[in-house]
Formats: sequence, C-alpha cells, structure tokens
Amino acid sequence: MKKLKTDVAVIGAGTAGIVAFNTASKHTNNIILIEGGQYGTTCARVGCMPSKLMIAAADAAHMVEKAPGFGVFPGSNAHIDGVKVMERVRNERDRFVGSVLDKMESLPDANKLRGYAKFLDDHTLMVGDHTTVEAGSIVIATGSTPFVPPMFRELGDRLVVSDDVFYWKDLPGSVVVFGAGIIGLEIGQALHRLGVRIRMFGKGGHIGPIKHPEIRDYAARIFADEFNLNADGEILSIGRNEEGVEVRFKDLDGTERTETFDYLLAATGRRHNVTKLGLENTSLELDERGIPFFNRFTLRCGESSIFIAGDADEDVPILHEAADEGYIAGENAALFPDIMAGKRKTPMSVVFSDPQIATAGCGYNELIDMKEMIFVTGRVSFENQGRSKIMQKNKGMLHIYAEYGSGLLLGAEMFGPSAEHIGHLLAWAREKKMTVSEMLEMPYYHPTIEEGLRTALRNANEKLHRGPALAEDSIECGPGI
Repeated sequence: MKKLKTDVAVIGAGTAGIVAFNTASKHTNNIILIEGGQYGTTCARVGCMPSKLMIAAADAAHMVEKAPGFGVFPGSNAHIDGVKVMERVRNERDRFVGSVLDKMESLPDANKLRGYAKFLDDHTLMVGDHTTVEAGSIVIATGSTPFVPPMFRELGDRLVVSDDVFYWKDLPGSVVVFGAGIIGLEIGQALHRLGVRIRMFGKGGHIGPIKHPEIRDYAARIFADEFNLNADGEILSIGRNEEGVEVRFKDLDGTERTETFDYLLAATGRRHNVTKLGLENTSLELDERGIPFFNRFTLRCGESSIFIAGDADEDVPILHEAADEGYIAGENAALFPDIMAGKRKTPMSVVFSDPQIATAGCGYNELIDMKEMIFVTGRVSFENQGRSKIMQKNKGMLHIYAEYGSGLLLGAEMFGPSAEHIGHLLAWAREKKMTVSEMLEMPYYHPTIEEGLRTALRNANEKLHRGPALAEDSIECGPGI
C-alpha cells in the first residue's frame, strides 16, 4: 500500500476539478488530482460540444428543408447521410476531448493519481486499492451522470442516455424521448430534423428552464407544431417487444395510442456522483440528496477543510458555473484556513433549440416568491418583429422583469431567435446593475433582433412610470399579475 501526503487533493478531473487543481497549484506544488474514470470533461466528451455538433447538422438539414420558402430550391440529390452526420460528430468531439487529454498528459506524474477515491475520514482518502492520501484539504469535483428512472431500466440495450447518443455510428429510425428539459429538447429536436421519427414526453408541462406560464405554454405549442411533443404526457405502459420499445400512452386529445420505437432516450436529468465517496466516514452533514451542506460562496462543506464544486453540488450545473466554482474551491482549499467568499456571477442559461431559450438573472417564479418584491414585466412578441420576419424566424416572446421604483433590471426569460445573444446582453446588464432607462440609452442597429429587446424595454419603462394605480395589469407583487 502506497502512502502519500499532500496539501490539497482534488477528486475529479472534469471542468471544476481541473480549474480547482490549476488554481490551487498557484499556491502549492504539493497537490494531487485524482480521477477514476475517463479523462475528458463532460462538456467535451458527452455534453456541450457534441450536442452542438449534432444541432449544427440538424440546422443545416432544416435550412435545406425551408429554403423553398425563400425561393431557393435545393438539388434533387439533397439527403441526410446518418453515417456521415455521426462520423463528424464523433471526430470533432474527439478533437475537443483530445485537447483536454493533452493538458492532462502534460501534468507531472507526481501530481496525478488514477483510481476511484473514498473518504476514510475528513483528511484521508483511499484511492483504488493501492494508495492512501492524507490531505490538508480536499476538493470534491466528481461531476454527475445521467439519471435513469427505475421504470426504464428493464429495456436493456434499447435504453439510451444522452452520453450514449454521441457514440452512435448511424442515426436510428425512431426514438421516444422522455424529458422536455434542456437535454431532451436539444437532442430530440436535432434528431427530428435529421429525419428520425420522434415522440417526446414531458412532465407537468415544463419546457426547458422557462418559468413564466405564458412563455412556457407558448413554447410548448411551437415545438409541438414541429414534432410530436406532449409536455405533460400520460404514460400507460412501457416495455420491450421484438421490434424495440413499446409505449402505450394517451394522446393530447385523450385517445389511447401504442407506438414502437427503436430506442428510448432517458433525458430525465443528471445526478451528482458523490454517493460512492464514503462521505458517511466524514464529519459532514448531508442533505436529503446525500450532498454535503455547503456555502455556495466559499464552497466549504460545513466547518471542515472539504470543499465541493461543479455538478457534484447540483447548485448550477452549467460549465461556466463549474469553472467559477472550481476557482473558488481551489483557492480556498489551498489557502485554508484563510478562506474568502468568491464572486458568483449573474445566473444565465441557454437552450440551443430552435427557437432558442435563454434566461438571465431572476426568473418569474423566483421573483413571485420574494413577497416584498414589486416588479413590472416588459413584454414583446417576435411574431411581427422585422428582422425575425425577414429570416422566417418570427416565433417567440421575451419577458423582462424590472424593479418598480428603482427601474433595476432583475431578470428575463426568452423563447425566440438569437436568444443566446440576447441572453448575454441581459446577463451583462444585470451584472452591471443597469436600469431599464440606462439600457434604453444604448445604441440599437436597424434591422436587428436587438430591436425586439428594445421594444420589451420600452414596454417595461412605460409601466415603471405609470405607477400601480394606473397600471394594475402590469405590476407584480407576491402572487403577481
């Protein structure tokens, strides 16, 4: 049995773990990065990058399909080659992963250790069956894995999760997708546009990260116009037959139907990878999910010298947030017991569906729950917005939330064209604590989709200046209007 002693041990070589390691390395060379699985981040291997590669192929196919609407007629040989599509997805994915692997290979052997780690106590880890590591402080950055509900687990090789999709050699003929969240929407719509027969079931009417019921219901209708989507599906049974996965369900009109698909894609969220860490051997107090209680500004777990970062803490499982958390955790682990609160940026999310979805700052439900908060909602529809109509992308709506009295931008929810870019503008404005009036003073080029943003800001500004008595339908407080 090998025994090592180190200042900092980082468990997990994903985005959060690598950033934590690099940050802590600025303060000490006596540091170890521990990884039991494959090197290569979730984003590069099975997340952000391969999904966008598939979406890019789907967008290209969709543009060909829609070209006649612009008077452009593709040649008779236009078709989708599933083998070529997936070959590009895998090749480009491997290139992204390769850059991560190169960085890992460049680390000195003394600073990396292979094997799954398990806590023996607050300062001691058993790595595999070969090494014990005594560490002054420890960073948990073990990431997450797709969650599969028990009802799907008897489907055998007909059950896939998002990680599996990006290893396909060809596109299947049909897929039933369970989950209308970010992963389900992105992969499901992409498969549909690439010629795969799709049926998607959501739960409780939820669509991605959208919280406002008006935008949520509108988005559900738009998606359902393109592919089979039931955002609150009633499933009667799921099972295997000779051809694949048999699903019996009630359709939107209440009719009972049975369909068979090649695969079932469980896009039902991801779960933390902390259950096998032996946290019961530590002094840490765990919540109902088995995650240690932690301070989201220091990432410190309780009063210990253990820190947690990235998807493992299930706080904000997004890459840039994982990187920020890795920096905070790595800095505090290296300087322990001198720790400081790190800066947490304005929350934002983007769904690369079409239309896209973006949120920035506080969402509608969060603001409604703030009983003392009084805010207005600036609204715009993109159905008649000039630039959107030019591109035949005129589906969507944007809600901007601003504090009554101060005019401060509080947050926004958007379903529509170029939401990834509008979402950034809104997140930047929120980060800089801008008011609606200040945002309206910025330049807006014509014709652009940003003019739609200006329309929503003008709508919010008008309501801010009216006052509650004159704008009863515009002021929202507690359970708002």
